[in-house]
Amino acid sequence: MQEWLSCRAVHFTNGLFCTTTGICEKISVYSASLRMIVIQNVGTSSPERTRRQRVKRIQWSVLLGLMVLIYGSHAPLITLTKIDGQVPFNPSSCVVMIELAKLLISLMTLFLTGGTSALYAPPSLVLVAPYAVPAILYAFNNNLVVLMQAYMDPSSYQVFSNLKIASTALLYSFCLGKRLRLAQCLALGLLMGAGVCQSYSSLDLGDPERAKLEEGLRLHITAWGLFLVLVYCCVSGLAAVYTERVLKGQKLPLSLQNLYLYVFGVAINGLSSFSSLSEKSFLDGYSWAVWAIIAGQTANGLLMSVVLKHGSGITRLFVISCSMLVNAVLSWAILGLQLTPFFLVPVSMIGLAAYLYYR
Repeated sequence: MQEWLSCRAVHFTNGLFCTTTGICEKISVYSASLRMIVIQNVGTSSPERTRRQRVKRIQWSVLLGLMVLIYGSHAPLITLTKIDGQVPFNPSSCVVMIELAKLLISLMTLFLTGGTSALYAPPSLVLVAPYAVPAILYAFNNNLVVLMQAYMDPSSYQVFSNLKIASTALLYSFCLGKRLRLAQCLALGLLMGAGVCQSYSSLDLGDPERAKLEEGLRLHITAWGLFLVLVYCCVSGLAAVYTERVLKGQKLPLSLQNLYLYVFGVAINGLSSFSSLSEKSFLDGYSWAVWAIIAGQTANGLLMSVVLKHGSGITRLFVISCSMLVNAVLSWAILGLQLTPFFLVPVSMIGLAAYLYYR
């Protein structure tokens, strides 16, 4: 090192290269070699990085596609369970079964990934308490949906519930500090409009006899019903944004975080189910379609936690909006629902919204 410094000094003072010791020539050779190594590393790692990105895009596409299919099949499956127009099972027991299945799968995943060491010591209350909030919010909304039916018709609820897209976007920006571009705001507006269009297009059943039978049913919503649906949309957005903040804010394995979430989910929904008076027993009226609903919603809840952990709550909105289209297609194929040309309007709006938001 001293020889090299002295060589640099001679070069600086005399303006000549020092060639007596050969130190400068060696350093120049080493520098050239290092440059070659860096260039070679960049060249060899670039295809590998591209391959990993391609694999990641494929994985996300499969995950989101599966979620859209499960979301879209939920309503047709519920229709298939009905007997004489009535749901034969206890809906609250179905929610408990879904939460219990998610809890057991999370526990199994924790065992398979070797994360059981976190269960040996009891977690602190400060660590676990935040996971109770989403369970309380979702349980509140589940009961609110039932209460709202007395103040509006189901079609009006379907239309006005699309306001949760706006509430989620506002809370996403305010609570998580994520500023949305103008094009992204326009995309979310299109997404909400697509939901409203799809809700209205589904009112045309193409069955005059059925329309005559349902002549007494009219679109209606009271002031109290409008207030309740606004509360529902705000709570829905708050639950999604809060869950995303908790999952991303703690450096814990996702399976362990899911375990905390679903412990509270089972406890709160279990208390709600057993405290409510119902003529049906806990598993009364269960059929293959009910078990398919439980399996689908279990998978959807676990996949949604992946989206909130590694993606964003806005992606959840696009999944729900796209699922409306799947719902309409499955209803046409399975239940004989007549699709109108107006159906192409929400399809185009959702496609344009996805382009504007993710471009």
